[in-house]
Amino acid sequence: MIVAAAALVAWLRPDLTDLHVYRAGGRALLDGLSPYSADDPVTGLPFTYPPFAAAMMIPLAVLPAQAAAAVWTAVSVTALVAVVVVALREVGLDVRGWVVAGLVAGALALEPVWQNLSFGQVNLVLMAAVVVDLTRPERRFSGVLVGLAAGIKLTPLVFVVLLLLVGRRDAAGRAALTFLVTVAVGFAVSPGGAVSYWTLGLLDADRVGPPWLAHNQSAYGVLTRLLDASPPALLWVGTTLPVVGAALLVAATWWRRGDRLLGTGLAGLAMLLASPVSWSHHWVWAVPVAIALWPHGRGLAVAWTAVFVARPVLWPPWGERRELGWGVLDHLAGNAYVLAAVGLVLWAAARLAHESGEPDRSHSSARMA
Repeated sequence: MIVAAAALVAWLRPDLTDLHVYRAGGRALLDGLSPYSADDPVTGLPFTYPPFAAAMMIPLAVLPAQAAAAVWTAVSVTALVAVVVVALREVGLDVRGWVVAGLVAGALALEPVWQNLSFGQVNLVLMAAVVVDLTRPERRFSGVLVGLAAGIKLTPLVFVVLLLLVGRRDAAGRAALTFLVTVAVGFAVSPGGAVSYWTLGLLDADRVGPPWLAHNQSAYGVLTRLLDASPPALLWVGTTLPVVGAALLVAATWWRRGDRLLGTGLAGLAMLLASPVSWSHHWVWAVPVAIALWPHGRGLAVAWTAVFVARPVLWPPWGERRELGWGVLDHLAGNAYVLAAVGLVLWAAARLAHESGEPDRSHSSARMA
């Protein structure tokens, strides 16, 4: 019902900005052109994903705009439903239809989710692929979905690192191999475009938009707003790498302890912190993280969710470079997603330290007996 309703809304209002760009990339390949040779004529925006992603968008490119919007929105909401179902099962909660429907409807109130749908973004689909792969690593072809997700958008390569850290080397190998196959497909369908992307385009951090914009909730975005200019590479790497590395280690520890959903969610947050540009609609990972937190404390889960419903990142003045004049309180609110993620990683690390420091009561009881 929710999927059908969302598709109907998209049919009636098909002006999904990023979907226009995706379709333009697919249409360029059909015309024998590079997806980077010209900006989308509707929005004036460039195609910024690997050539393989453009090839995946060809089915949407051949559909009329209304049909493409309806189909893509239905796929995205279906992906959200899949994430909710997998997450509920993973933490042992009720998966009856009304529960799933209620949570999916509630998830639509989160700013990253409704922004993702209003832009026609790909993030919900990629998140579903990763969540399925990382919570079900015993499947015969586990890792392939992560590799495909990375082929469409490079940032899911972070999950290959997570697979290695948790000892799932076969799945990590399949993910890496699948990713390399997507690179090869990109060169096959658009040799010139692939060369352009993997050289000049890949190194241009500004190609997807101004990094100082409030919607960029990444470590790079925070540093840009604090310094009023793009940070030197050494400063960015020197401050971001330790945080991301620590987050991945904490994520791997939770995953190995049996909480695969929380471990995967923490790795998703590490991915968002590491990327130079993580627009607010990339933070759809707030949904599975909220479900993962529920068994650890309902207040914690509610507080986490409230951040993404209230969207404090847009409380301070933003746009037209006004972020570069923020005061202290503006930075606290305007970097809320990043601060919430860092705070959650610290909580997860502290919880691990506390539990590892507790005496083994079963052994103590045995000795007393």
